[in-house]
Amino acid sequence: MSFSRRYFIFCSIFLVIGSVTYAQGVSKIEEGFDYRILPVSQPLDTKNKVEVIEFFWYGCPHCYDFEPELKAWQQKQGKDVAFRKVPLAFRDELLPHSQLFYALEALGKADALNEKVMFAIHRENKKLLNENEIADWVSSQGVDRSAFLSSYRSFAVLAKSRAARQLADAYRIDGVPTMAIQGKYITSPSIAGTKAKAIGVMDYLVEKVRKDKYK
Repeated sequence: MSFSRRYFIFCSIFLVIGSVTYAQGVSKIEEGFDYRILPVSQPLDTKNKVEVIEFFWYGCPHCYDFEPELKAWQQKQGKDVAFRKVPLAFRDELLPHSQLFYALEALGKADALNEKVMFAIHRENKKLLNENEIADWVSSQGVDRSAFLSSYRSFAVLAKSRAARQLADAYRIDGVPTMAIQGKYITSPSIAGTKAKAIGVMDYLVEKVRKDKYK
C-alpha cells in the first residue's frame, strides 16, 4: 500500500472519530449548563407522573417562537406526563394577559385559542391589555362576550393570575419561556442555548424522573 493511500485512510479514520466525538460533546447534557436544580423542590400537583410546567407570557416573542416545537413535543409525550401552562405577568400592567388565559381556560377555550391569542399579538400587532379590546377580540373568535367578561372579572380568575406570579417566584423564574420539570428541574432555550437543545434536555429530564420513579 502506498504512503498516499495509507495517509488517506488515516485521515478518513481521524475525521470519523473526530465527528463522533464532536457529536457526543454537542449532545451531552450537563447540570448547571443545560438545566438547573432548584435549591428547594416545589410541591407537585400530580402523583406517579412527570409534572411539566411551562411558564410563559402571551406577549413574549420567544414564547411565540418556541410554541410550535413545544406543542410538537407535548403531543409525543406518554400518559405519565402531566403538562400545564402557567401565564406569568412580571408587572401589574401585564396581568390582563394572565386573566385572559385563565378566563379562556375556565370556559374550556384555552387549547383552541392560545395560539390565536399569540398570533394576534405578534402578527396582528394587537396588545390585548385593555378589557374592552380583549373582550372584542374574544367575541370575534365566537366566544360569548358576556360569558367571557363574567369569567375574566371573576375572583377565581384574578386569584389564579396572582397565584401564578407567586408560583413563578417560588420557582425563581426570571425569564420566559421556562420549563419546570417535577418541581425541581429548570431549563429553557436560553439556558440550554437553543430551542432544539432545550427540547432534548426536556426529554432527558423526563426520562430521569421516570428512572427515579417519579421522585
